[in-house]
Amino acid sequence: MACRRDLARVAQWCTTQGIANWAALGEPRLRAYVAQLHRRGLSGRSLQRHLSSLRGLLAWLVRRGCLAANVAQGVRAPRGARSLPKVLDFEQILKLLTVVADKPADKVLAARDRAMFELMYSSGLRLAELVAVDVAHLDRGEALLTVHRGKGGKTRVVPVGRAAMDAIEAWLTQRGALAGAEPEALFVSRRGTRLSARAVQSRLKHWARRAGLEVNVTPHMLRHSFASHLLESSGDLRAVQELLGHADISTTQVYTHLDFQHLAQVYDGAHPRARRNK
Repeated sequence: MACRRDLARVAQWCTTQGIANWAALGEPRLRAYVAQLHRRGLSGRSLQRHLSSLRGLLAWLVRRGCLAANVAQGVRAPRGARSLPKVLDFEQILKLLTVVADKPADKVLAARDRAMFELMYSSGLRLAELVAVDVAHLDRGEALLTVHRGKGGKTRVVPVGRAAMDAIEAWLTQRGALAGAEPEALFVSRRGTRLSARAVQSRLKHWARRAGLEVNVTPHMLRHSFASHLLESSGDLRAVQELLGHADISTTQVYTHLDFQHLAQVYDGAHPRARRNK
């Protein structure tokens, strides 16, 4: 249905441009059409769908011998705006970490959960990396963690902050109550097995509700918050790249947009010449 609408829109534009048939639609004209839709606010994803529909039709006409070439083959849609990762501000992080320690009904699970959240925020771990952590991966003397099973199967060593180390030490004193037959995993479930990714997500949502956070808090938001807050404080993009385990610094650069967005908000709210009469 969407394909039919896309092709009807192209055909209508061709009529307004005096293009009598598909053979008369050259690549320059097609690029002009795409540019026109882009100026009118059509998203990059919608433009890609338009071009995909047109490529399919023209390819069919080429196979039937009605066209010599598919002029849409080399035309690409402009890239859509890259969505910024959602982060928690420091006050929200503090609320989350504080509520876990505030007289929980189950002190053992609360100790585990706080250690997990502190570690994710302290060291920027992915969810898959967190659940893969073994006790042996942690150098408690040097406060370092060897992270395995990152993207691409790479290994990296990251520092663990003091608050996270304190929370982990507190959890390790109680871990034996749950660990049972699981001698390796740092974080275990109530049944004594390695904690699953889904369980971490569920526990985080539970504590976020208890903290009164009015956002959908996910484990990856803790990683994003770690990166954004660290970059905001240090300005060292290369160090943040290494800590996150990004192979390409362009992946890390999305956090500079978050940082500049914050600076722009501060500027607009504080600088006398930035205030505009509404």
